[in-house]
Amino acid sequence: MSVWDDLDLLLDSPSSLTVKSSARGTVKDKANFKVEEDVSALRKAIEGVGTTEKTLIEVLTQRSNAQRQLIAKAYEKATGRKLAADLEGDTHGDFEDVLVALVTAPDIYDCQEVIKAIKGAGTTESTLTEIFASRSNRQIKALSEAYLAKTGKLLIHDLQSEVSGDYGKALLILAEGKRDESTNVDTAKAKADAKALYEAGEKKWGTDEGTFIDVLCHRSIPQLRQTLVEYKNISKKTLQESIESEMSGSMESLLVAVVKCVKNVPAYLAERLFRSMKGAGTTESTLTRIMVSRSEIDLLDIRAEYKKLFGSSIYSALESEVSGSYGDTLKRLCGQDD
Repeated sequence: MSVWDDLDLLLDSPSSLTVKSSARGTVKDKANFKVEEDVSALRKAIEGVGTTEKTLIEVLTQRSNAQRQLIAKAYEKATGRKLAADLEGDTHGDFEDVLVALVTAPDIYDCQEVIKAIKGAGTTESTLTEIFASRSNRQIKALSEAYLAKTGKLLIHDLQSEVSGDYGKALLILAEGKRDESTNVDTAKAKADAKALYEAGEKKWGTDEGTFIDVLCHRSIPQLRQTLVEYKNISKKTLQESIESEMSGSMESLLVAVVKCVKNVPAYLAERLFRSMKGAGTTESTLTRIMVSRSEIDLLDIRAEYKKLFGSSIYSALESEVSGSYGDTLKRLCGQDD
């Protein structure tokens, strides 16, 4: 049985799956925040004989990103050096990556993750899928602006040269950040869309991917939740099951990710975390990205969904799968959830 089956049961009440506000993060603004004290502590930790990793972890995981940006500016003013560059010079490996991620503004961090995914040998489609399926219009627009500022080029143009076929068409629509944001649900339209999807997939010899792309990449989230309910009424299968049986490869992965995010973004990211720590070796890049990027948005909800789906806590998984200062950093971001 799929770990998503229990989520399908919730679709009879689409409003119950409303994405939570940023109050669902594990990291908050630190009360009585004193930027000078933090800069002084970081300087001692970095400039002393041997780096005091415990101090770096304590300061950088227990301040909000907005506070970290103030620390980074004050650090540069005091030393003439960028905090990220000093962290890169004094730490290494996954620990370095997570600390640098923490001192990077969210839009710039997303932008850097996209650049890493499309540069070099081969495109990391799983990263692009995760980011563009799970981010809001506002986040995607901020990412695009950061990309233009950093590269002098339009993100859409660069993506066009890196992705192709139906996967490319769908991803480029998502990357425009223009999904309908209406909160109104048109039940008749949801029924019509569900019928069109059924006729474009299960009922047809061969699949009309264009219909799936148009509906899943343009409609509002509340509207799509109703469409999922209507689809199951027509098909007796979930839309996810139909996509999995009709499509393959990157296109299947992207549309399944969109459907999962329509239902419940935290549950989708909980599954991504689980897969990043399961099997031979840990996918640290995915682990770092989700833990850092969601720590002020919905990591409390991701923790709850992880426990519901997999029967154990993220914290206990981190304890067994990652170690050293890198593991300590992620555990501080996560917070105890046993």
